[in-house]
Amino acid sequence: MDRKQHIAIFTTASLPWMTGTAVNPLFRAAYLAKNGERKITLVIPWLSLKDQKLVYPNNTTFGSPSEQESYIRQWLEERIAFIAGFTIRFYPGKFAVDKRSILPVGDISEIILDEEADIAVLEEPEHLTWFHHGKRWKTKFRLVIGIIHTNYLEYVKREKNGQFRAFLLKYVNSWVVNIYCHKVIRLSAATQDYPRSIICNVHGVNPKFLEIGKKIFEQQHGSSQAFTKGAYYIGKMVWNKGYGELLKLLHDHQKELAGLEVDLYGNGEDSDQVKEAASKLKLKVRVHPGRDHADPLFHDYKVFLNPSTTDVVCTTTAEALAMGKIVVCANHPSNDFFKQFPNCRIYDDENGFVEVTRKALSEEPVPLTAVQRYELSWEAATERFLRVSELNRVSTTEMEKKSSKGFASVSLNLWKNVEDTSAYFHHLALGFEASRRAFGAIPGSLQPDEEQRKELGLTN
Repeated sequence: MDRKQHIAIFTTASLPWMTGTAVNPLFRAAYLAKNGERKITLVIPWLSLKDQKLVYPNNTTFGSPSEQESYIRQWLEERIAFIAGFTIRFYPGKFAVDKRSILPVGDISEIILDEEADIAVLEEPEHLTWFHHGKRWKTKFRLVIGIIHTNYLEYVKREKNGQFRAFLLKYVNSWVVNIYCHKVIRLSAATQDYPRSIICNVHGVNPKFLEIGKKIFEQQHGSSQAFTKGAYYIGKMVWNKGYGELLKLLHDHQKELAGLEVDLYGNGEDSDQVKEAASKLKLKVRVHPGRDHADPLFHDYKVFLNPSTTDVVCTTTAEALAMGKIVVCANHPSNDFFKQFPNCRIYDDENGFVEVTRKALSEEPVPLTAVQRYELSWEAATERFLRVSELNRVSTTEMEKKSSKGFASVSLNLWKNVEDTSAYFHHLALGFEASRRAFGAIPGSLQPDEEQRKELGLTN
């Protein structure tokens, strides 16, 4: 009897950190497991207490992986209408303060047994493999699919010596993704190009937002007014997440936008600077702490302003559209998927922003059709993922795999082609503390420390 195909989804973040790589892979795991045809494992980072305090909001911490898993499952159960039959496993991670990112510690591919290593989905494959030292992903798994979430080059360009650093990072990303992934899915053309890649938005919207949109649709056709507030923006409060672009547009066009009121919601390192910049405007721009976008507070807003050009596919834009709002956003590759929706209003330049914003505030949103709501859903996103990854072509009758071997036992056949040579060099270079540090790895990340081994129940 054929066993079920096993898909292991590895990602770079976990709840309660409300970031895209925590939320989207969680929904992906739930919807891939929904029909029970496949066995799904979601593999997420475990942080020790000191790092949890740096990352997780509202002083939320966990004493054990099982405690965090309970939190994650409860959060998910409140948002989907079915029992999600997938497994959650944890790998040791450390928080890199300079990168504002969680990075893997040790060989995280070992989390999955060799006999179950059918398909690996690497959410942010460059991030997961920059400092990888262990079994080669393509050797361990029959098929490795990378999903590119983040426009790292755009972020790096905005830092000191940004152009040079982005030039180097582009080639490092291409190097590691090429040697570790069979297929690459780019959520939008806003990311850098990769060999063997395809552009497809394989993300959906939290079902909560579609439900909110349905209620607003009913209000629009009833006696009550659906939208009583004007414009807002929500996102992590750092300059690179759209706040810089938005406040500049508002500053430069205060006269044309006279009377406009905007509410900004978010938490982040640049909150104080954003508040200060907003207070200097003649326009009424109010700055508030971050909240869940599904909070009833947001239901009454009619227009979502999002001028960000660092996103790949903006989650909050999709959520706003699902809630039936008008979205004002830049003519940028990250917004290509949203152009199919009538409530997405695109502008090309600063004058266009002014014109589109004023018009949006004077009009009513167009109610979404059933087809448009479906396109935003996780059901549709899962169909797109299965189609572009061609998982249905991977035969379940060929699951017997040769045992994965470490690099030490690989014969001279390793040198048969450039890719194998390149992979060997990466493995070699990342096997020493000094060279890892030179590449930018966290000190002591070659192997998990004693504390994490104990917390995760890892054997020595």
